[in-house]
Amino acid sequence: MKITVVGTGYVGLVTGTCFAETGNDVTCVDIDASKVNKLSSGQITIYEPGLEKLFERNLKEGRLSFTTSLEDGIREAEVIFLALPTPPGADGSADLSFVLNVAAHLGKIMTGYKVIVDKSTVPVGTAEKVTAAIAQNCKIPFDVVSNPEFLREGVAVDDFMKPDRVVIGTMSERARKVMGELYAPFVRQGNPILFMDEKSAELTKYAANSFLATKISFMNEIAILCEKLGADVDMVRRGIGSDDRIGKRFLFPGIGYGGSCFPKDVQALVKSSEDADYEFKILNAVMDVNEKQKLFLLPKIKAFFENNLNGKHFALWGLAFKPNTDDIREAPALYIIDALVAEGATVTVFDPEAMPNVKHVLGDKITYADHQYACLDNADALIIATEWSVFRTPDFHKISASLKNKAIFDGRNLFEVSRMKELGYHYESVGRIPAML
Repeated sequence: MKITVVGTGYVGLVTGTCFAETGNDVTCVDIDASKVNKLSSGQITIYEPGLEKLFERNLKEGRLSFTTSLEDGIREAEVIFLALPTPPGADGSADLSFVLNVAAHLGKIMTGYKVIVDKSTVPVGTAEKVTAAIAQNCKIPFDVVSNPEFLREGVAVDDFMKPDRVVIGTMSERARKVMGELYAPFVRQGNPILFMDEKSAELTKYAANSFLATKISFMNEIAILCEKLGADVDMVRRGIGSDDRIGKRFLFPGIGYGGSCFPKDVQALVKSSEDADYEFKILNAVMDVNEKQKLFLLPKIKAFFENNLNGKHFALWGLAFKPNTDDIREAPALYIIDALVAEGATVTVFDPEAMPNVKHVLGDKITYADHQYACLDNADALIIATEWSVFRTPDFHKISASLKNKAIFDGRNLFEVSRMKELGYHYESVGRIPAML
């Protein structure tokens, strides 16, 4: 098929590249001329494992192209994916202005039947709004479909190429046939394409992410209780995760969730509930727990330094909200840095991928190390905020030789407490009895 993807952010670039990989001709449209020039010349603009190889191959073979012209981009397209930003507004609702502005423009320039697909995460009722925006300026037949993405940053290529399920919201048989044909190569192993109405598809994405966020906040509260009662959250996690009704995933305690999806989607679903005159009490609690959890380590750090961080210097490993991405949106590390600086401390950071993005946000507010061990020089303690694999088995002799105090505050429970006791560290983590100096 001939496909157009409007928007070359995280979802748009992964979507376009993966559709090209299965033999489709894909044109990606973006208003950012600089980004389009970079992509057209073979320079990928996001970090996502496995994506660059597919991107380069499909660009070279001519199945993937980029343009700033929406009219040129959609001219021959059978399917148009809208992968546009839907940032949260001041009241928590998703801002649909980017989506609706493009939809209105599409109505003016479409010349034949097309399927327009909402790929962005959008509130219930968006398909109707997009349909109305297009119809204002369009007399030819078209269909608007809801096809939410379920891509996990760090494994997005695998998620797209081998999806657990594909959710397609449409009541049009014509659109259903087009979308079924488009996704057939991705579900050959038998995973389902779930056809449903548009509103149900829109709600499915919010419900999925909100449920996962709830599991995370639940385990973070269990971790707090473990510390108060002298239990070990790792033992509890394994005990409940062995129940296949609960499952093992998303039960790891830490310093809260971040990223582009969970915070925004939970907030948007709460706002949608309020608009429907319903108070979603569980999700309000989920958000409250998560906000507090981002600074979970701060009281521990302050207690170790007798409530005086002024003049202290900290090393911080990990800036991205999760490993295998350079995404720092709502990253707990940024909240920790702000809190430390507000207390009069200085911070040197290291992250394998996310430091350029942090530099755009924090500038010279902090110091950036070119290596994880260089980050430790003259630091009073080490803080771990992201569970990158490279941090899991470090050289503890190098760490102790560089730090002024053998103190580690681990927001991701990377190390065994018993091992840290043997090595003589003051080690505090999440939901476990600490190793104390």
